[in-house]
Amino acid sequence: MERIQDELKAHLMATDETFRRLAEQHAEYKKKIEAIEAKPHLTNEDEVEEHRLKKLKLRLKDQMTEIMARYKTEHVA
Repeated sequence: MERIQDELKAHLMATDETFRRLAEQHAEYKKKIEAIEAKPHLTNEDEVEEHRLKKLKLRLKDQMTEIMARYKTEHVA
């Protein structure tokens, strides 16, 4: 099942500009979060920014999941 999901993601990355843009932004947020988490000590500002980025990243993932679900229903039916 996971392989099918990966194949669908790869297909959408190649064919759907919106999905590709969302995935790229998701990856960028992930890098920023990892950079914050790699710090030995987080300031209050770091924690607020980390929380904000995690919310944005989750919103993007939800949008990507919605696109994948829509694609499946349109092409499997």
